[in-house]
Amino acid sequence: MHTSSRSFLCICALGLLLITAGCTQNEPDTIVSAPETPGIRGPEHYTANETLVAFVESAVDYARTHGKDKALVEFSDPNGSFVRGELYIYAYDFNNTVLAHPFDPDKIGVNRMDELDAFGNPYTQQFLDAAKNGSGFVRFYYVNPAHNRTVESKLGYVMKVDEDWWLGSGIYMGPADTGASRATP
Repeated sequence: MHTSSRSFLCICALGLLLITAGCTQNEPDTIVSAPETPGIRGPEHYTANETLVAFVESAVDYARTHGKDKALVEFSDPNGSFVRGELYIYAYDFNNTVLAHPFDPDKIGVNRMDELDAFGNPYTQQFLDAAKNGSGFVRFYYVNPAHNRTVESKLGYVMKVDEDWWLGSGIYMGPADTGASRATP
């Protein structure tokens, strides 16, 4: 009886080892990833909408605290405190004339009222309308100089400083969907 007890215990132990071995076996190496979504970049390039809004709000606060003249100098400085990665501040009056731009100083003093985006949408007019309402987002399509000047979807956010001028900034959202981005009459 002693031998049969040992055999029974060995068989039980062996069965238990086999069962637990199946439970702890490693799965084959698989890479799980979400499908690519056109127009959305990975986290390494993503700037949150909240970050965009906070950036513009901080520039409006700066302008209201330090005055228009000092603010326009700061916003036009490519090495200034309102250039942070892909974010920078641009300033316009309510006639849609550029007051400040850190990377395109030739546009300062230029009225862009009738300017269209890469697909013929009146984005500068949409900026103006949003600013007149206090603030707002505008999606438009613009050449991204950091990506071989390809046309990309861009999300802009604008905010009124006072009755004379407004500020904005934007983030590129990835390649433009040419089928869905054309202006509609």
